[in-house]
Amino acid sequence: MKDLEYVKSRIPHRSPFLLVDGVITEEEDSIIAFRDILPDDPVFKGHFPEYPVYPGVLIIEGLAQTAGILLLGQTTAVPLFLGIDKVRFRAEVKPGDRLAYHVKVKSRRMKVVTVDATARVDEKAVATSSLLLGMKI
Repeated sequence: MKDLEYVKSRIPHRSPFLLVDGVITEEEDSIIAFRDILPDDPVFKGHFPEYPVYPGVLIIEGLAQTAGILLLGQTTAVPLFLGIDKVRFRAEVKPGDRLAYHVKVKSRRMKVVTVDATARVDEKAVATSSLLLGMKI
C-alpha cells in the first residue's frame, strides 16, 4: 500500500481537491486507490447537512485522479480529463465509507487513453463509468 505522500508525488492536486488518500495496488494497466469519506469533510456542510451523501461528481473526479496516478507513472505528460461515458450511480456513499477506486486501461490511441472505472464500497459498485484522458506533453 502507498500513502498520501505517494499520491501527492504523482498528481498535482492538493487539498481541498485532492480526492485520493492512497494506493492499494498498481500494475502496468490497472490501479486500485482509495478515499476515506470522513464525517467532517466540508462537502457535507452543503450536500446535505441533514442527509449527508458524497456527491457523484466527486466520485468521478476521484476515479479520474486515480487514472492520473496510473498514467503519470508511465510518462512525464500531464493527463487531462477529456470525457465521461456510461456513468451510472448505483448506491449512496455516506460518511464513514471507504471508496475503492478501480481503474483499468481499456485502450490507448496516440495521446488519448480510455479507462474503465468503478468506485466500490465494501466490494459493492457505487459508480461505474468509462473515462477519456488526454496526454499533454
